[in-house]
Amino acid sequence: MSTATHNVKKVAEHRQRILSLLLNNKGLVDGILGRIGDEKALNTRELLDHTAEITQLLKDMHAADLADLLEALPQDARLALWRLVDTNKRGQTLVEVAEPVWDSLIEEMSDKDLLKAIKTLDVDEQAYLAQYLPRNLMGRLLTSLEPNERTQVREMVHYGKDTVGWMMDFELVTVRPDISLGTVHRFLRQRKTIPDATDKLFITDRQNTLLGELPLTAVLLNDPKTPVSQVMDHDPTTFQPEDKAEAAASAFERYDLISAPVVDAQGKLMGRLTIEEVVDVVNEESDTTLRRMGGLSPEEDVFAPVSKAVKTRWAWLAINLCTAFIASRVIGLFEHTISQLVALATLMPIVAGIGGNTGNQTITMIVRALALHQIAAGNISRLLLRELGVAVINGIVWGGIMGVVTYLLYDDLAMGGVMTLAMLLNLLVAALMGVLIPMAMLKLGRDPAVGSSVLITALTDTGGFFIFLGLATIFLLP
Repeated sequence: MSTATHNVKKVAEHRQRILSLLLNNKGLVDGILGRIGDEKALNTRELLDHTAEITQLLKDMHAADLADLLEALPQDARLALWRLVDTNKRGQTLVEVAEPVWDSLIEEMSDKDLLKAIKTLDVDEQAYLAQYLPRNLMGRLLTSLEPNERTQVREMVHYGKDTVGWMMDFELVTVRPDISLGTVHRFLRQRKTIPDATDKLFITDRQNTLLGELPLTAVLLNDPKTPVSQVMDHDPTTFQPEDKAEAAASAFERYDLISAPVVDAQGKLMGRLTIEEVVDVVNEESDTTLRRMGGLSPEEDVFAPVSKAVKTRWAWLAINLCTAFIASRVIGLFEHTISQLVALATLMPIVAGIGGNTGNQTITMIVRALALHQIAAGNISRLLLRELGVAVINGIVWGGIMGVVTYLLYDDLAMGGVMTLAMLLNLLVAALMGVLIPMAMLKLGRDPAVGSSVLITALTDTGGFFIFLGLATIFLLP
């Protein structure tokens, strides 16, 4: 326990030191990139000392920590750090780093350097990066591989990014069912190493058909003379390469899996899926959903150039501008009402704001439920009634509180009543739209998370203004 804590602390210290050097010293970044510095440029001695220090700190960093560090740096500092990364560590770092950052890193590498970095990786990792290579470079990579590895890479590239085939690992251990556990134990000792995340061995026949799986605990805890066929699991959880990665992740969660076999339509063992890949899928899906709900592109890098960020955001901003214009026109319909009751202008944002918050709560829950496959055709109406019930209670409670506050502020009982009723109705609209928007987008074949928060805010703002000002016109004007 103490060693792990020390290592984590050491990595944090190294990370902070590198960030401090690169973020607070433009001369160092310019020097590493070979640019002509300004008056703040470092002298040669300082540049060499700082560069050597960073290089030494990088030697002790895991590729995942290095990827995290690269993602935390703006473009110039990121490229400067990348130039100091050892070639043998670059390939694994590319696997770990987020896709939006990946493009900026490979632009700094020659084809020769990129192929050299990828050659240090396992076959599944090479296949992952191969999908982002130009066609000519992918051809050169395939040519450099052994025939069986070339076949494996082509298989993975053939499947879509959101499938099990794209995630599967070819590194696994297989044994026959007719040998003893003692023989298995000796076989593993002779291998000296086993693939990461190996919690079980796969049992196959001579045609490579999957017959079952053997947990490592069974090898250790049973009599060495026991045949494998007596203790193996004859009905393991399996996946096919065409299965959706999201569904596989859900299965890993339900069954507490660490690894699972991937088989073809004939039941022949192709590879395995491990918890490492599943965790990556879950994290990526969570990040993508969060971005899309806000109308952001999943490919946008937090330190991307301004021009690129503008291009990825303009569409939803344009939609938001249109919806805001509609909301302003709704307010314009009631100019006469507002001119006579100026207090309405101070109360309108409250009605719209509480509706937007309720709508975002509902839509977040619905999108999550859809991602977890918790919503089916038979329970949509029940879910809708539940959300409307929550909205009614919240509308009565918080609308009532705001109605009392409005009465105390303006000494107008009717205005307090209008405030209460407007909040209740707008919360009902928010709950209704919070359920219907993602369901409608799913029905149309669109991702229910895409821009959902933008849409719900627009609808609750427009609806809130219309309801509140409409009620005020009916009940408050003479």
